[in-house]
Amino acid sequence: MARQQTDHAPSHFPSRTLVLDNGAHTLKAGIASPDSRPDKCHTVPNCIARSHRDKRTYIGPELTAECDDFGELAFRRPVEKGYIVNWESEKAIWERSILDKKAPRDLQCEPQETTLVLSEPPSAPAQLQRNADEMVFEEFGFAGYARVLAPALSSYAPSPFASTAQSPSGLPLECLLVVDAGHSHTTTTPLYHGRPLHGSIRRLEVGGKTLTNQMKELISRTFDVHREDWLVGEIKEDVCYVSQAFNADLERVWKGGRHDPRRPDASVVVDYVLPDYETIKRGFARPHDPSVNLRNRALGIGTEGGRREHILTIGNERFVVPELLFTPSDIGLPQAGLPSTILQSIHSLPASLHQAFLANIVVTGGTSKISGFLERLEAELRSMVDSDMLVRVARAEDPVRNAWLGGARLAQSREAMEKVTVTRRDYLENGEGWVRRVFAGKTGR
Repeated sequence: MARQQTDHAPSHFPSRTLVLDNGAHTLKAGIASPDSRPDKCHTVPNCIARSHRDKRTYIGPELTAECDDFGELAFRRPVEKGYIVNWESEKAIWERSILDKKAPRDLQCEPQETTLVLSEPPSAPAQLQRNADEMVFEEFGFAGYARVLAPALSSYAPSPFASTAQSPSGLPLECLLVVDAGHSHTTTTPLYHGRPLHGSIRRLEVGGKTLTNQMKELISRTFDVHREDWLVGEIKEDVCYVSQAFNADLERVWKGGRHDPRRPDASVVVDYVLPDYETIKRGFARPHDPSVNLRNRALGIGTEGGRREHILTIGNERFVVPELLFTPSDIGLPQAGLPSTILQSIHSLPASLHQAFLANIVVTGGTSKISGFLERLEAELRSMVDSDMLVRVARAEDPVRNAWLGGARLAQSREAMEKVTVTRRDYLENGEGWVRRVFAGKTGR
């Protein structure tokens, strides 16, 4: 459809704007309008999954809409290390999510009549940016296009600081440091009036995928879950927490030997009931019952109604896995933890700006939803700076969709959109090199 468009696209900006936050784990997509609301944002799995059991392939939204058995799914994700590296797969997911007749009615659009606001991670390689621009204009034929850093979009979202005033026109905050704890990695991005200070952006190679893989390794010591990415991801979401006193928590779950009377703390250890995708569609945690062993539970002995249950007992894995965000050296990564990464980012700025950014730290991304993450991060930052410095850390109201909300707010301002958008005619007349310089702020429109 896109290839049939003429080379004479209208020079004006279309009234419809599709905001697409292209995350590694999920797409957040929606048509922005003056009355945009969070419920108009659709969250779509950014993957193509194949079932080992029924040999069926699910593309993007089909996974959550049509799949009933998430056991042993094999995933192909077009985004690796935060960057789109497989446009063949990404194109199929976009088409199924936005252009297909089965897509939600309020998400369907005609590219030749639509402006696309597309998020990208910081420090994307030039070749990958070029690929994205070519796909948007040449393959899909969007009439207008704005490629914006995801943290920069977050600066337009409503501030989580109740005392911080934000203009009704949706102007970004003056100073903001966005900590984006996503699927592939975690980045810290200082923004001044919505503009990223590129020289001070830092990246930690630990994200939700790292934590899920580590959880798989630990659980598989007793129960093989190496092929159960979906299940382990749910276990991580349901039971993991960031410890506020790591060494003390380790002592609480220490299992003593024959001459050691200590037993694991029942408040930490939990039993996780695994789904069978027939009667139990999603697993759940419940208090640990040490009196019934795993074999009896698997046989249905002593369980409610004699129902057959498969149980995983999870102890220190609950807090050892998220600890990688603060001590990545535990798995051999030669990087400082997240608090040190944030301070590296801030200390690379002029000293006069340190306080402003320390007082305006916003965390986004699905990994930031882990219980205790915010409290631990703020406590460690306070311990690492002078006592007279104000440290404020807040989680975005909707950390997963925060960049999309910022993009929708940006799209409400025609003046702001004209500064960041190029049309298809601009692209055809000036070439992809000129377009990339516009998005980088190195040339005027």
